[in-house]
Amino acid sequence: MTEAAELPQAPEAAQRVFGEFFPEAVRYGELLADAGVKRGLIGPREVPRLWERHLLNCAVLSEVVPEGVTVCDVGSGAGLPGIPLALVRPDLKITLLEPLLRRTNFLQEVVELLGLDHVTVVRGRAEEVLGTLPPVHVVTARAVAPLDRLAGWGVPLLRPYGEMLALKGDTAEEELRGARAALSKLGVVETSVLHVGEGLVDPLSTVVRVEVGESPGGVRFAAKRAKAARTSRTRRRR
Repeated sequence: MTEAAELPQAPEAAQRVFGEFFPEAVRYGELLADAGVKRGLIGPREVPRLWERHLLNCAVLSEVVPEGVTVCDVGSGAGLPGIPLALVRPDLKITLLEPLLRRTNFLQEVVELLGLDHVTVVRGRAEEVLGTLPPVHVVTARAVAPLDRLAGWGVPLLRPYGEMLALKGDTAEEELRGARAALSKLGVVETSVLHVGEGLVDPLSTVVRVEVGESPGGVRFAAKRAKAARTSRTRRRR
């Protein structure tokens, strides 16, 4: 089993970002540094930079998430960016979607320990919950897959005119250019690269925003979603 490490002291920016939920952010960081490392959810080398590279980097995503919307964090893993986003935005209804049992167990423990009543943990892959998980306003993701593949999973989960917000690195612009054809087929009508966290994180967090029109996922996924919804209704009637 991998040894846990001690969470470093929080930078001053963390108190500004998390506000009244700063104690919960510290507790979450401690859980990542301890159980997260022991269970192989994050590498021990990540612990010294948990605040800057992970917690704050994810929390500032809140700057571009609309107020009072539903969010699905695809491939949530250890809860990044979903948990930091939930801590700074109690107005959101967030679903943490993750296929691996050991990760969903950890996520459920975190949600219960931190009292995050506006967060739900769902075990499954994006393509499996299509039609059963209610469509959301916003899909979030971080370090899950290349943009074209990620969009194929996340975009179909959106409501009409929703958006996917993917935390990316320095290659965001290049990745976006390479994915344009795939995004168009998925019903994407607008794309942009945003930089958030001014005065809070250095470097700034890079977010690829993908906005859809009236057919999230394109025609093929619209038919698949309708079929899944019909099947779900039939099961409920039995």
